[in-house]
Amino acid sequence: MKELQAIVRTLLAPGGGESVLATLAAASGSSYRRPGARLLLMGDGTRVGSISGGCLEEDVLARARRVFASGEAETVVYDTTSENDLVWGVGLGCHGVVTVLLEKLPPRPGWAVTLAENFAARRPTDLAVTYQSARPAELGTRLVTSAFPAAGDVALFHHKISPPTALVVFGAGDDAQPLARLANELGWHVTIADPRAAFATRERFPTAASLVVGPAAQLVDRTSPDSSALVVVMTHHYVHDVPLLRDLLARPLAYLGLLGPRKRAERILSDLARDGFAASPAQASRLHAPVGLDLGADSPEQVALAILAEMQATLTGRDARSLRERQRPIHE
Repeated sequence: MKELQAIVRTLLAPGGGESVLATLAAASGSSYRRPGARLLLMGDGTRVGSISGGCLEEDVLARARRVFASGEAETVVYDTTSENDLVWGVGLGCHGVVTVLLEKLPPRPGWAVTLAENFAARRPTDLAVTYQSARPAELGTRLVTSAFPAAGDVALFHHKISPPTALVVFGAGDDAQPLARLANELGWHVTIADPRAAFATRERFPTAASLVVGPAAQLVDRTSPDSSALVVVMTHHYVHDVPLLRDLLARPLAYLGLLGPRKRAERILSDLARDGFAASPAQASRLHAPVGLDLGADSPEQVALAILAEMQATLTGRDARSLRERQRPIHE
């Protein structure tokens, strides 16, 4: 997601000019990147993104320069299924086949403008990449419309792009700072909320998309996390955590975590039940408390990594085990 955000920003930057976009449109077997990976080459040589771990970029860039000069889209297939493949002088050994479309783009392509608007409004966007067609003019990236070519005539990659992952952090203490920074590196949309105005500041959280200040009992309503949001409560103040958790447990969230020991979480749930809010078994089971994976974390940066790793595993439906223990392919 962060890669696509950076590509869109580059395409829409003032004076950006023409460019060539390489899109990994199809993959079978093993490949470092999956369909949707993109590499942008600007006229001044600026590069943004990647379509492999670095093994294909040299050839893709050489082809991109040809597409830039000719203006004609090109589709190339890289087959690394052979045990002894010697693509570009090195044995890649990836055991996969990837198809890449290279297309020349005008300044500020319309689909990029729409995508930027939808990112800002947190709306999904449907893109489609035509990478094979008997009609060369149809090759390229466009918004999905009713006039889109029939699948029987062309080979399409349909890319449904969700808005950036929303992370809401309740608590603006020092340990929330590395969490916000690392989440920003993932391209996530980070909101910091805290009852203390002196803590939730732009100076302390320069990469946060939003800062919200208000009484703890009002913060959940003011941030309004939806069912796709990842949420963590880390105010370090029991009196703040109780109303926050009460309001958050009632919402269908993608992830809800609470910083602190298990007994503290149990006490909060007990106090809520005493005051009339008894979390259902389903609600209680959704609460990650203590928050994060068991990485042996100690420093704020390590704790942030443990929290984000658990969130990522939850988003993708994985159990966060070591990959060497996984019996099925990494990419289904």
